[in-house]
Amino acid sequence: MESKLIEKSIAGDVKSFEQLIQSYNRYVYNIAYRMMGNEEDAKDMSQEALIKAYKAMPGFKMESQFSTWLYRIVINTCKDELRKRKEHILSLDEEIAERITLEQTLESNSGDPLMIYEKKEMKNALDDALNKLSDEGRSVVVLKDLLGYTYEEIGEILQIPIGTVRSRLNRSRSTLRMLLKVQLAE
Repeated sequence: MESKLIEKSIAGDVKSFEQLIQSYNRYVYNIAYRMMGNEEDAKDMSQEALIKAYKAMPGFKMESQFSTWLYRIVINTCKDELRKRKEHILSLDEEIAERITLEQTLESNSGDPLMIYEKKEMKNALDDALNKLSDEGRSVVVLKDLLGYTYEEIGEILQIPIGTVRSRLNRSRSTLRMLLKVQLAE
């Protein structure tokens, strides 16, 4: 089914492309959200990446998985935007962070205020630390630790050797540990 949609999309069929990306929308948004650090930018980058993907469909050679090709476009779109801004990613908007924390609290049915506070503090510290990583470091951490991709898949998505994936991930995790220790000690 997917291969037929890909073939029709390559031929320029908009409806086939819309059907094709429907199952990837959530993953595209999650990658953009982790790369950009906030909801509004994630929506914009997701939309921009999907437009770029549609325009690039005639060049898709089916030599890799469609998902790998698409996720590479999302990551590169986010990196390009960050380079344009020449600034670090903004941390999560406080209102969004509180809404997410409230939703998680309601889902967990945990009424322990101390546990709720600790979870919120840890989430905020992790978001801040993640936003301080380089684009390359954040990419591998998001793909491996948050989205669960293998080293091989990450190498394919980012177009880098597996050894580079491993070293970037190791370096980024060390940096995250150090940043979290400092933030949580404050």
